[in-house]
Amino acid sequence: MSVDQSRKQRLTDFIRQVWDEGHVDAADSYLADAYTIRHDPGDPWDGMVLDRLGFKDRVQQSRAAFPDQRFEIQDLFADGDSVVMSWLWAATHKGDLPGFPATGKTIRMSGATVYSFDFDDRLTGHWQITDRLGVYQQLSQNKATA
Repeated sequence: MSVDQSRKQRLTDFIRQVWDEGHVDAADSYLADAYTIRHDPGDPWDGMVLDRLGFKDRVQQSRAAFPDQRFEIQDLFADGDSVVMSWLWAATHKGDLPGFPATGKTIRMSGATVYSFDFDDRLTGHWQITDRLGVYQQLSQNKATA
């Protein structure tokens, strides 16, 4: 298996285990000692450098309102030390968010994330663009009808 294919598979496994299934301790086998969120507008962790414990806390907080979240990977592209993942995301709004009590409605968004790897094939960070405005609009509609 090529380095590109290996990194694509590692990223796929990471997304499934950590983000979709919520096995936060599995992150230890995927992450470098420091994980940098280089660009992720609207994410409270944007611009931060997290250690593994901080990253796990981020996952737990992110999943709290959407415990059944799932990423549907659309495409993976590898180049150098990066893998780009385009994705669709869906989850049931089961937990409160600031200003948005849980509605039980399905929320959807899309995005693309550039993940960086080190020489040991551990994730060192990401650069992401996503439709957070669309999520806000869905939550606002749900709030108005709740």
